[in-house]
Amino acid sequence: MTANAFHNISQIESSLWEAADQLRANSKLTSSEYVMPVLGVIFLRHASNRYEEALRAIEVDQQAGKMPRRALVKGDFIKRRALMLPEAARYDTLLKLPSGSSLGTALIEAMNAIEADFEPLAGQLPKDYDRFENKLLEDLLRSFDSEALRNASGDVFGRIYEYFLMKFAMQGAQDNGEFFTPPSLVQTIVNVIEPDHGVVFDPACGSAGMFVQSSHFIEHEGLDTMQRVTFYGQEKTATTIRLAKMNLAVHGLEGDIREANSFYDDVHRLQDGRALWGNCDFVMANPPFNVDMVDAERVKDDRRLPFGLPGVNKDKRVFNGNYLWISYFHSYLSDKGRAGFVMSSQASSAGHGEKEVRRKLVETGDVDVMIAIRSNFFYTRTVPCELWHFDRAKPDERRDRVLMLDARNVYRKVTRKIYDFSPEQQANLTAIVWLYRGQRERFLGLVQDYVARLASESAAITPALTAFETQLTVSRAPLAAFATSVADLDAFPSETKQPFADAMTEWTEAANAYATDRTALTTALVGWARFCAHADSKPRGQTKTLSALPTQKTNEAQHAMRQAFDPLADAARGLIKQIDLLYKLAARATQLAQELSTDEAAAEFFDRRATSKLIKQLDEARHAAVEQLKAATYLHRQIAWLQDRFPNAEMQDVPGLCKVVSRAEIEAADWSLTPGRFVGVAPAEVDEDFDFEQTLRDIHVELADLNREAVELASKIQENFEELGV
Repeated sequence: MTANAFHNISQIESSLWEAADQLRANSKLTSSEYVMPVLGVIFLRHASNRYEEALRAIEVDQQAGKMPRRALVKGDFIKRRALMLPEAARYDTLLKLPSGSSLGTALIEAMNAIEADFEPLAGQLPKDYDRFENKLLEDLLRSFDSEALRNASGDVFGRIYEYFLMKFAMQGAQDNGEFFTPPSLVQTIVNVIEPDHGVVFDPACGSAGMFVQSSHFIEHEGLDTMQRVTFYGQEKTATTIRLAKMNLAVHGLEGDIREANSFYDDVHRLQDGRALWGNCDFVMANPPFNVDMVDAERVKDDRRLPFGLPGVNKDKRVFNGNYLWISYFHSYLSDKGRAGFVMSSQASSAGHGEKEVRRKLVETGDVDVMIAIRSNFFYTRTVPCELWHFDRAKPDERRDRVLMLDARNVYRKVTRKIYDFSPEQQANLTAIVWLYRGQRERFLGLVQDYVARLASESAAITPALTAFETQLTVSRAPLAAFATSVADLDAFPSETKQPFADAMTEWTEAANAYATDRTALTTALVGWARFCAHADSKPRGQTKTLSALPTQKTNEAQHAMRQAFDPLADAARGLIKQIDLLYKLAARATQLAQELSTDEAAAEFFDRRATSKLIKQLDEARHAAVEQLKAATYLHRQIAWLQDRFPNAEMQDVPGLCKVVSRAEIEAADWSLTPGRFVGVAPAEVDEDFDFEQTLRDIHVELADLNREAVELASKIQENFEELGV
């Protein structure tokens, strides 16, 4: 997702929150009272989107003869990860109710209809809408009916859903202020453990994000989630269980989620009666960190603690619950199981009893991959964390090896407070795990995917530049005509006309320089495409085009293609600056022309409104051209990132990023599993794509955020004073 797309989504999120927050402000409810009604509306919007998307897919399959034309059943939608919504529960139905209808009653009937048709949601959906005024509910429903949201994909709407969970969490709608795990961290865990079969268990499942992301992974492999896995979850808070079941249902998924305190309870049984303990194919979790109130007497004999208690204080409380969780996760695994979980960064080097448990754990040989994550990935926490991964089926050659991956310098800034991984950063980190596991072909496959995408984005550069140049010519025409007219007017002294004339001259010079560099780049792109088409051997007489690059390349061929593009990437970055300069010069010339045209003698020669419109269109064409150039250089940078660090497409230590360490090295480091302790410091790098203007825009955004927060805080303080009668 591009930075611009993120900006748009952030704006949508913010506006939706402001609209939804009116429900609380105008109804005088607390956060905990209005959280479920609002999330219920989001659930309906998301469910309706997925229903419509599935219906379109069904119609396409029927037209193509892949599916018979017959009455549709629930299974047709579940197969496409959607609910077959009853008519009364569809978002459009609610919006089209006759004037004067009770929206509160209609929403309750919608929730009842869904529960009656989908048994796992029985008793889970919110039904207290009759306490709100009709106008308030109507405004809320319409807030979630913009064109952007009607067409929002699951990923986009999932982010909005998570944004609301975050906002409610920040307002204290839940104990501990944590509903979910950030998608970037969930996806990283999924990519490492690859949960595509058997029993998947999350003993601290929150809003079921682990299960939803696992489903995405399975579907991406072309498999059916519910035929491949069975989801089991435990969660101690009833409200959060409702959210989890809603989250699963809206994705057409089911799971056995039960209320339990996982520190003490192990409530699940498999269908054949066996316990989950020792029989899970995959365990995934983001448990509460650093809990210090666990009763040691209640857990000391728990079979889920094969390494013993980590440490007990004088009050017979476990010092820190982190290693209870870690032990539990390991104990649930089958002899071929994998686990991935989020953990406090303190845990990997904790001392005393925790170190002893960690030593025993390392000695099993099951610790597989440790990933350090920088701060600000969580919505409600600023602290860094680490992702632990176990693999009880590690091959003998890796039994005493652990991949240490320090990803603290890998991130994308979403907002002033929130970071995540871009899809490419996510893929690159996963590629390192592949190399560690000896899966070289998957690494090469990723690089080849980047090469193919680079080819596609590069092919789109020339049309984007042509569109910009066309608009540049159109925009210049009225200004050039005005320049000629003004030059002939004696009413203006030369010193008044000269700045405008100079601006037009500077524009011309810049356009000539651009034209030379543009021709060089587009010619080079054609040459690069031809080079790529012949980079690998092919049968005699067979031709290749840019759109039909071979799916498999040798490492040597991939390096050659990347290196051939290196100077083109530099040229593209230079062209971006020239395009931006041309637009600025055009805007400057327009501004000077407008100033001159205020004179009555010149006004008849210049149409201010029409020229302003042309400059706006030029800016749009500029933006499109720049984004296209950036798309190509971005993909080139991904290839370079991987190849510079792993030139032979084989695992090797990379200072500041990764290192495969032995058990002896871990023991020498006091049994620490902190990646940063092993990988060293990365050499300083020059950011060739540093965008000074974007950085300034980010600063302005941060300032706007701070100002808005200051106003909100002042308002809240004033409200508190009024409630106290001060």
